[in-house]
Amino acid sequence: MKLLRFGEPGKERPGLLDSQQQIRDLSSVVSDIDGDSLSPDSIARIKACDIATLPVVSNAQRIGACVNRVGKFICIGLNYVDHCEETGQAVPAEPVVFMKATSAITGPNDGVVKPRGSDKLDWEVEMGIVIGREASYVDEADAAEYIAGYCVVHDVSERSFQLERGGQWDKGKGCDTFGPIGPYLVTADELENPLDLGIWLSVNGKMYQNSSTKNMVFGPAKLVSYLSQFMSLQPGDIISTGTPPGVGLGQTPPVYLNVGDKISLGVAGLGEQTQTVLPSP
Repeated sequence: MKLLRFGEPGKERPGLLDSQQQIRDLSSVVSDIDGDSLSPDSIARIKACDIATLPVVSNAQRIGACVNRVGKFICIGLNYVDHCEETGQAVPAEPVVFMKATSAITGPNDGVVKPRGSDKLDWEVEMGIVIGREASYVDEADAAEYIAGYCVVHDVSERSFQLERGGQWDKGKGCDTFGPIGPYLVTADELENPLDLGIWLSVNGKMYQNSSTKNMVFGPAKLVSYLSQFMSLQPGDIISTGTPPGVGLGQTPPVYLNVGDKISLGVAGLGEQTQTVLPSP
């Protein structure tokens, strides 16, 4: 299933994308798409409903972030071999972990705001894992049971904040609008192999990132198991699994985003996003 949220910011309702690419209102089945509705029992209840009886929603509706009330927005750095090469860093022996502020989360087609003082605004298309069950000290062999589904994540980054202002990476990762997710959450049962998906991003029509999730250093099961050794994972938590090569920082010379630029990105089977860079208020 493809689960989504539609409506104006702060007023989104739960929905489902049917086989005809129509949005169906799920409000009579679940109150929202969040941790409570992503448990195995809730997913089973949604699957059991008669989709044809659910109200059809205009596709002109704004699409919001596909998961609400995200508790933790966990990111993995340097998780594609060829991205390590373009940044001049060694392939990590263990996952590189950092956090992105949940206040950065926006809808997949909402604008990306260039922060005040930003001069190195960059892009990173990623596949996101959405947790469906509480996970603590999970074995890798069992990790798939804790994944509710997958989605597209845009890990927008400000490189000067991230790399030149001291401390850890979080300052360049957590600005408002730096975390578009969606357009929908694809439940795990619908995705045959999350490690064989095309992943791409273009800016103003020029393709910069074009790879496959098969090039990941650490796959979804490994990441869920690994993270659960250090923190419990709750339903609705998101793990953004890292970006392939082709980021602006890796270009020669580097290329960064400016106000008015249009970004398109997607992951095969998980949908596409489109954003325009907006000035800071």
